[in-house]
Amino acid sequence: MVRQVLAKTNAATVLKNRRVRDYILMTIGILITAWGLNAFLIPNKLAAGGVSGLATVFYYLFQDSFGITVPVGVQMLAMNSVLLIIGISRKGWRYGAKTVYGMVLVSVAVDVLAPFTPHLASHDQLLAVLYGGAVTGIGMGLVFKARGNTGGTDIVAQLLVEKVNLGIGQIMLIADAVVTLVAAVVLGPDLALYGAVAVFVMGAVIDLVQEGLAVEKAAFIVCDEPGRIADAVMHQLGRGATGLVAKGLYSGESREMLFTVVSRREIDSLKALVHAVDPKAFVVIANVHEVLGEGFKEMGANL
Repeated sequence: MVRQVLAKTNAATVLKNRRVRDYILMTIGILITAWGLNAFLIPNKLAAGGVSGLATVFYYLFQDSFGITVPVGVQMLAMNSVLLIIGISRKGWRYGAKTVYGMVLVSVAVDVLAPFTPHLASHDQLLAVLYGGAVTGIGMGLVFKARGNTGGTDIVAQLLVEKVNLGIGQIMLIADAVVTLVAAVVLGPDLALYGAVAVFVMGAVIDLVQEGLAVEKAAFIVCDEPGRIADAVMHQLGRGATGLVAKGLYSGESREMLFTVVSRREIDSLKALVHAVDPKAFVVIANVHEVLGEGFKEMGANL
């Protein structure tokens, strides 16, 4: 009974600490995103998809056509508020406090930081695209890592996913394509294409932040000497190994397949070890973005 109470107390403490960490991480990520938008994308008329991209298009449309300046952050907050209201009316209050926090903070941060942020790469659109996509990707990656979001196309995707035969990622890509088409009409095709490149750079960096660099290697080993190879992996490399039951469909024979994960610098030693024990072994090596557990990163280090 005492152990159960302690376990529940520890779990509650972990969840509370995680919530605090998530909001801190979200705040840092949103500030980085806002700085990237103000430094590289917005001043260079680059609409990198989503609500921020659409707000950038309208910012220059109102300014050039009517001489009216409507801050990008104000537009983002207005668009996100409408989307959130529609989402709540359709599906109820399911987005949580993090979505509201992210929506409001990113909108406020964009406008508050704008006067203090230098306009960078103003004479080189390609540099603006690469740096803008990378910086905002880092920021959004941190937001997603904290299990948060900033509204926008996320809400649109959640509203449409049950009505169309498409996944959330596909709907978000279509939404970004629509923003690119609007940008092409208002800002010109060249700037629109640069904005599309920024979208892909941002997506790649977001994945990198969430998944990490591929610094470990996973190996699947089919051999006639699984016991000897497993023993060598455990005692010579100091790595664990798991035996999986496998069956060769050509031969019809059942055999044991080994699975192990090693660091990048250990992969040559592993191949040499396998070759020494069984030169006819069949080995498949794949990149692993993140490994949690004994011998690698602690399980709670990235939660």
